[in-house]
Amino acid sequence: MLSIDINCDIGEGYGAYRIGADEELMGLITSANIACGFHAGDPGIMRASVRSAMKRNVAIGAHPGLPDREGFGRREMAITPKEAYDMIVYQIGALRAFAESEGGFLSHVKPHGALYNMAAKENALAEAIAEAVYKVDGSLLLFGLSGSALIRAGERLGLRTANEVFADRSYESDGSLTPRSIEGAVLASEEAVARQAVMMVKEGKVATRQGSVITLKADTICVHGDTPGAADHVLALRESLEREGISFRAIAAGDNSHE
Repeated sequence: MLSIDINCDIGEGYGAYRIGADEELMGLITSANIACGFHAGDPGIMRASVRSAMKRNVAIGAHPGLPDREGFGRREMAITPKEAYDMIVYQIGALRAFAESEGGFLSHVKPHGALYNMAAKENALAEAIAEAVYKVDGSLLLFGLSGSALIRAGERLGLRTANEVFADRSYESDGSLTPRSIEGAVLASEEAVARQAVMMVKEGKVATRQGSVITLKADTICVHGDTPGAADHVLALRESLEREGISFRAIAAGDNSHE
């Protein structure tokens, strides 16, 4: 039976501020990408998110981003590969400590926002991020945009990689995500999210904003936790995929439960 990993960005509030229906989403996904304190997240939220993931046997991943809380890590910054390397090591280390102190472990790493999109295109940045992951723990799984420079960099280093696709984002004809500044970049309806998910997982294809259809590899599928109605989107996605005979399991091996 065909199976797919469903991942979501989790723990993206900080202090008194909360973003997304984390508890509801955690019960619907198989992998959680937990913010590590730069673009969002704080120590208390990181610990609580790790505990929540472990309770539901959801794979725990680090979600490192640019140091830009005000822009939620979605604004590009002029950083060097060395700076990117240090940021990734720092943030992986922080979340790994929370996971291990709670009796769990880190399964994967997925860069966030602008850092993710920059690494999808810029080879030097992609190499630095992949090397940081490899040097911290070569057994970690690296999530990257399907077919991107980040996936290729991880593969060159011998990392396990997961080609990621997005159920709630529009695509460009070159395989990149439509910039959020363009209307329609984020899919708003449950029907559109579910329809795109089935096409990507079952057929390995996606319709682009320009009207073409491109091929892509789907190892893991993402729905953004801060998108309004994210939990309803995941429910619709799951129901549609189940009707197609597709099951759900974390792509990262291991068991993070308390049992």
